[in-house]
Amino acid sequence: MSVAIRRLVTSDAGFDSAFEQVLHWSEATDQAIEQRVAEIIDDVRRRGDAAVLEYTSRFDGVGAAAVSELKIDAAELQAALAGLPTAQRDALQSAAQRVRSYHERQLEACGRSWTYRDDDGSLLGQKVTPLDRVGIYVPGGKAAYPSSVLMNALPAKVAGVGEIVMVVPTPRGERNPLVLAAAAVAGVDRVFTVGGAQAVAALAYGTASIPAVDKITGPGNAYVASAKRRVFGKVGIDMIAGPSEILVLADGSTPADWVAMDLFSQAEHDELAQSILLCPDAGYIDEVQRAIDRLLPEMPRRDVIRASLEGRGALILTRSMDEACAISNRIAPEHLEVSSLDPHRWEPLLRHAGAIFLGAFTSESLGDYCAGPNHVLPTSGTARFSSPLGVYDFQKRSSLIEVSRSGAQTLGRIASELAHGEGLQAHARAAEMRLDKP
Repeated sequence: MSVAIRRLVTSDAGFDSAFEQVLHWSEATDQAIEQRVAEIIDDVRRRGDAAVLEYTSRFDGVGAAAVSELKIDAAELQAALAGLPTAQRDALQSAAQRVRSYHERQLEACGRSWTYRDDDGSLLGQKVTPLDRVGIYVPGGKAAYPSSVLMNALPAKVAGVGEIVMVVPTPRGERNPLVLAAAAVAGVDRVFTVGGAQAVAALAYGTASIPAVDKITGPGNAYVASAKRRVFGKVGIDMIAGPSEILVLADGSTPADWVAMDLFSQAEHDELAQSILLCPDAGYIDEVQRAIDRLLPEMPRRDVIRASLEGRGALILTRSMDEACAISNRIAPEHLEVSSLDPHRWEPLLRHAGAIFLGAFTSESLGDYCAGPNHVLPTSGTARFSSPLGVYDFQKRSSLIEVSRSGAQTLGRIASELAHGEGLQAHARAAEMRLDKP
């Protein structure tokens, strides 16, 4: 049975309206979830470990007499790493090295302190310091994500964060060895088998056993997202992520099967994921449709893929690749593949995307696991104003100001004039007192 994915044409009169329907996604949170999360967070703040134990037993089916029983020590992490099949262990370590190397370059580019002296000898600059402690949330329900461990922990480690605390739910007590091995490879300091809103609350406010952190990063379900939103301000968070997205700009030169599978790679996440193809070649779009219909029955998650493609996917015929780039900027996708013979021709036109994958051989899945750049990316059009997770998310910046006596003569007069204009006389007097007497 053919996949009923939308077919749109940019030259059609009703394109804009139809296109907006494709992009529409309601981020309204279920009020029942919001209320339940508020109750859980309040309970964890009041009762600490006791509440964490109660919710872990209720939601994950893991009973424990103390939170210490939910902690995984370093020896178990190392044992999980040693116990992996050789090929899997080598792949994990290779991916970690590439992610670490990329973020080390990022540190060199943007993560250093700097100072300079102006003409009056005053010192001005910026002091960059890492956060003391961060918490990373790793999903552990329907699937296990060792790649999320690497992508969240390694930039924090490179940034110089003092301690990384990982929380991961283990439904029915099942501990995924690949996730634990990834924690060992990434240098995570403490791991607790706690999940959901109660884990977020424990990280934000601290309990007798789980330390409070300065920032929480990592993906999760609707309860986790709601909890992160609620504790923001007490702690920092990375982002509130929506469904995963891929946008493929194709000139018709890439094998249609490759593009179809790339569309599948996001559609298989969940039914709300979005996969869109923009292409100026109608015949090629037909080829991709046939590839989708032919390849889908082979996919283990074919029902999820079909629901995603039919619910939120689209194959869009554009007037040109230039127009495709313009539409891409309107979408500001999480993942953007430029699948063309000359991707560098089009890259300068692309302003808004979480990550840009250049050329036919650069599948989005390589970025998810091992290319090096971070796979925690802005979704739902937020790439217009936000960036991938990186070293800079685990650092903070303090301004450095040391005004010389000579500099105080110039700056004091400027500050005094402006402060009087604002009606803040103490500000003005503080500057004036440092002026040399005539």
